[in-house]
Amino acid sequence: MQVPAYYADTYEEQARTQVAAIGERDGVPWVAVGHCLFHPQGGGQPADRGWVDGHEIAPVRDHDSGLVVAMAVGEDALPVFSVGQPVEVRVDLPLRTAHAALHTAGHLIEAAGRAQGWVLAANSHFPGQARIEFTAPQPDARLDTPQGREEATEALRTAIDRAIAEDLPVTWENDDEGRRVVHLTGLHSAPCGGTHVRSLGDLADVALPTLKVKKGRIRVSYSATHRERS
Repeated sequence: MQVPAYYADTYEEQARTQVAAIGERDGVPWVAVGHCLFHPQGGGQPADRGWVDGHEIAPVRDHDSGLVVAMAVGEDALPVFSVGQPVEVRVDLPLRTAHAALHTAGHLIEAAGRAQGWVLAANSHFPGQARIEFTAPQPDARLDTPQGREEATEALRTAIDRAIAEDLPVTWENDDEGRRVVHLTGLHSAPCGGTHVRSLGDLADVALPTLKVKKGRIRVSYSATHRERS
């Protein structure tokens, strides 16, 4: 009934499709399209911004139907749609690629942290508050002093810069249980429902302030943008 096209191609900006379903959520009408470009909020990543036949929408996961549904933004009500009706859909591609860059950079930082012997504890890929948190099963004496924390952060930066320079591919596949698994080739694999860049060379301005340690957790805050390629 609905194809999550945002998984197949992060960079697909617009398409012509059909209305797959209509309904209401808390009394507010929604429309679901068959070829769905819109990534809903989830997995530590914010939702896309999009349009259906020129009407701005916010995508939301409807837990009753399992569909990603498009709901009107603000006071602009959606028109009355009918199932099977042809529609034009479009996603805000600069915002999408910004989210994809942050999400992919998060995976890369996780890979670099695991190489230090740390274990993932939590993550967020939201702009302005992106962070990866780890625990250290074995005591890491470097983290006891400001100088040592800066040295540990610099080791992460070096590993990240090397992987970006190598422009390693980012791929995905469904495993035997039907879970979507994202791969940073040769570095890292993890079940993930987010959007990602094509390869690590698409990442730019990946910045890591000196990590912090609080209540037994190693917090690595970060920022990243999508590289403009000719």
